[in-house]
Amino acid sequence: TAISITEQPVSVSVPVGYSFTLRCRAQGRTSLQYQWFCQYQSDCRPIPGATNQDLPIIAEQTQLYTCRVNDLHRNAVFSDWVKVEVHQCVARGLPPRLWQGEPVIVLNPSEQHVEVGQPLQLQCAAMGVPAPSYQWYRNGNLLELHKRKKLWITHTKVSDSGTYLCCASNSHGEHWSNAVDVHVGGEILPPAEHFQLFHLVFVLATGKIALLVGNNRYQHHPNLMAPVRDVFELSRLLKHLGFQVVSLLD
Repeated sequence: TAISITEQPVSVSVPVGYSFTLRCRAQGRTSLQYQWFCQYQSDCRPIPGATNQDLPIIAEQTQLYTCRVNDLHRNAVFSDWVKVEVHQCVARGLPPRLWQGEPVIVLNPSEQHVEVGQPLQLQCAAMGVPAPSYQWYRNGNLLELHKRKKLWITHTKVSDSGTYLCCASNSHGEHWSNAVDVHVGGEILPPAEHFQLFHLVFVLATGKIALLVGNNRYQHHPNLMAPVRDVFELSRLLKHLGFQVVSLLD
């Protein structure tokens, strides 16, 4: 085509009042002109004066944006639509003072108890620049089909019981949500090997605060089998024993 976009704008997830810039770059055979558009609900309109490659924004409300690029021969292309997600209510101290855009969890999932066949919904939300992607886990195992902020299971089974958590990640790093228990149907008893771990922890523990560190990303050593799963299994067991648990990964 006569015009090609060489740098697409990227979606972001930021607190209200945060200042940032959307960028669009293109190349063509003649000089190019830019015009930014925004869409809120069903209303799409050009932004007055937004005719540069960069669009400075002070986050006020969640909106979609795109940039139109045209040349002197009436050729025109549009950039990808990107979402600027604005979090209106953010706890004091978030984001950190020296925030560089790494994921920060602002909504953790909550413990659920549902009957067999009923729907299950867990929610997680994170700020990040660019906007984080999401990945859900159950009992330390990756759930291939659940890569959104909301985990939705229409008809639950007993096998859906377990400990769930979500990882939010972008190019700056990753952040894990709290781990929460989901019970489907009647009370789920831990398997026999968990009782053995209960006994081992009870005998060895001398305090009521536990620090668990699971390292998997070694520079000069192959990855371990399942440190993430081990950390969260032990975390759940220790909490049942009345410990305050701090879990750190990598």
